[in-house]
Amino acid sequence: MVDYAIWAAQKALSKAEYEWKKATPLMKELKLKLQFLTFRAWIWATGTISSRTLHIPWDEAGCLCPVGDLFNYAAPGEDLNGFDNVDNLQNGYALDDLDTQHSQRLTDGAFEEDAAAYCFYAKTNYKKGEQVLLSYGTYTNLELLEYYGFLLEDNPNEKVFIPLEPDIHSSSSWPNDSLYIHQNGRPSFALMAALRVWATPPYQRKSIRHQAYSGSQLSQDNEISVMTWIAKKCHATLKAMPTSIEDDNLLLSFTDKIQEFDNLWEWGKAMPAFGGEFCNLLQATNLKRNDESFASRRAKMLIDRWKLAVHWRLIYKKVLVDCISYCTDTINSLSSFVS
Repeated sequence: MVDYAIWAAQKALSKAEYEWKKATPLMKELKLKLQFLTFRAWIWATGTISSRTLHIPWDEAGCLCPVGDLFNYAAPGEDLNGFDNVDNLQNGYALDDLDTQHSQRLTDGAFEEDAAAYCFYAKTNYKKGEQVLLSYGTYTNLELLEYYGFLLEDNPNEKVFIPLEPDIHSSSSWPNDSLYIHQNGRPSFALMAALRVWATPPYQRKSIRHQAYSGSQLSQDNEISVMTWIAKKCHATLKAMPTSIEDDNLLLSFTDKIQEFDNLWEWGKAMPAFGGEFCNLLQATNLKRNDESFASRRAKMLIDRWKLAVHWRLIYKKVLVDCISYCTDTINSLSSFVS
């Protein structure tokens, strides 16, 4: 599927297993019941705590804040912390200054020593009865899934990564996590700069690097070459995936009909297009073929998690499609200008 998403999941699992093993001797010393010593119990406990703790400067574990942890999430707007605020970069503002401005805007709550309290601030004039939303910070959908168990259909901080050749990384100094595609389908500032340098003959790169890093086009031919490469890479990535956007939309709509079937296996057999994926999912979770009804908590959790995974990959694919459209429009515009 998507390599960096698989890597993120494996990394999170390895980290959880390491922390569980490290904490097990202490939990045994505290004489906790056996059901609380399992890895599954540890995942539940740490997930429950980490999704509700708030940051405090004197303890990395954070703190619990009753009522304050009930606010749902609203993503902050433009990403000032990345390399896409071209105006500020070109005007010479230091990245440290941008980071300071960014941190002040991206969270709507913090512990204030003067008040000796955790304070929350609304950035919108809410009316009575409206839900109050707060920003916890900038998170991609993959991060929201890992830390909070949900994602956003329209996340302005989403980052979609595509496979890049090793020499693209070696020919530029941009951090790997800055080389991405925005949710609107536009390549990031850093990705465009890196590809403009990479698409230039090696013996010319040193002389044009400063121009590329300032966000300027090097030439129309170079720009067309970069856009063509991105579009082809997005298309190849989509083609290599086992399901299409249409498949995923159908699958999501089919999950809404689960109550029409007696159990998971009957439901799975009614989905021939996704039978292999569904069977692998059930086998990986050790569910039995005969008696897992939709009334069980475990079955519901399984379906909910699967829907989130499908939803995430659907958003990923849509961004790639939008990127292909953006690149194609740019190429057509540049080509018509040349002619």
